[in-house]
Amino acid sequence: MPRDSSPHQRQLSSVFASLGDEGRAKLVEERIVSGISAGILLDGDRLPSETELAAALGVATMTAREALTSLRTRGLVVTRRGREGGTFITLPQGDRASLLRDRLASMSRVELRDLAIHYAAIAATAAELAANAADEQDIEILRGLLESGPHRLNTRGTVVGNFLLELASLSQSARLTREHVRLHTDFGSLLSLAHADQDFDAKMIALCGEIIDAVASMDPARARSLVGDYVRSGVTWLIQDQSNPETDRMPRTKAVPDLRVRRTS
Repeated sequence: MPRDSSPHQRQLSSVFASLGDEGRAKLVEERIVSGISAGILLDGDRLPSETELAAALGVATMTAREALTSLRTRGLVVTRRGREGGTFITLPQGDRASLLRDRLASMSRVELRDLAIHYAAIAATAAELAANAADEQDIEILRGLLESGPHRLNTRGTVVGNFLLELASLSQSARLTREHVRLHTDFGSLLSLAHADQDFDAKMIALCGEIIDAVASMDPARARSLVGDYVRSGVTWLIQDQSNPETDRMPRTKAVPDLRVRRTS
């Protein structure tokens, strides 16, 4: 069934979605930083103008200007004048991992687990609905996403992330899909740290293959369970990463729990 936008376009829309009445400079700044952390806004990307940014986020132009000033101070954006000018994303050494690690370090385990529970509830429900609605063309699209380069260093995390975003779109619920996109920017970006671990990434790619089989077999309960396994594995890795900051770039084969998690009643 046709898609109205790519996974990246849906994520990009979430970055510039209206902040509503809570719009303040700090919230604008955090929204842009979350887009950078999630890999939606990349080094060299041009941001909307102050006026366009303010209109998109539903804040005053002065608020958007204040947020951009703060981002410039942090070295995350640079503004150039002239015909080809504008405000552009600029990452130190082009590396966003430090932003993610700073964010992870600032979160308590309670906050992290709570975010994971919310993400799992949305992603698992989407998988359950997708298993009841997907057709053969949808299954082929999902398989294609897993074959889009899972062994390349620069695609780790994005393969599974885009896979889950596509799975959410198959739920045929616009509201559920929008919430999944928002949470993917929030929690999914943290999971990219786990996907930098080759062992974790390989196991999760394999797990996505099992999810496809469940969807193809129209087995919603198994599809839901497998997505839950993915989130549990991810949050376990992140918690161990918080506990071992000095070894955060070392492989963690023991950090990934048995994917067949037994549930207690």
